[in-house]
Amino acid sequence: MKNAKLLFPALAILVLSFSLAWADHPMERGRDLFKDPHLSGGVIACNSCHPGGAGLEEVAGKTEFTVRGETFDTLEEVVNYWLEYGNMGRPLEVDSHLMRDLVAYIKSRAEDWERDMEHN
Repeated sequence: MKNAKLLFPALAILVLSFSLAWADHPMERGRDLFKDPHLSGGVIACNSCHPGGAGLEEVAGKTEFTVRGETFDTLEEVVNYWLEYGNMGRPLEVDSHLMRDLVAYIKSRAEDWERDMEHN
């Protein structure tokens, strides 16, 4: 019984430490969201059509996006378009931590690609 009393607080501290560490890494959270088929009530992950960010190589510095004949001013608008019409989910609040983390991850993939291209 004495060991059980010590085990619970130790596990709680471990879980809390892991949660706080993960909370400090928006890229990791964004990567997890990018791979989540149920993000925003959807049915397919972003990663299903863009494995590892493929096809998103040029989004980091863009200020205008054209998707299926529609023009968007921000990457957040494009993400919401695909969440709603490509994924059959609900749009995210543009200023939500989910959107910020997802966009940060997408931009990081584009920046990684650009960096790789500079070295080739």
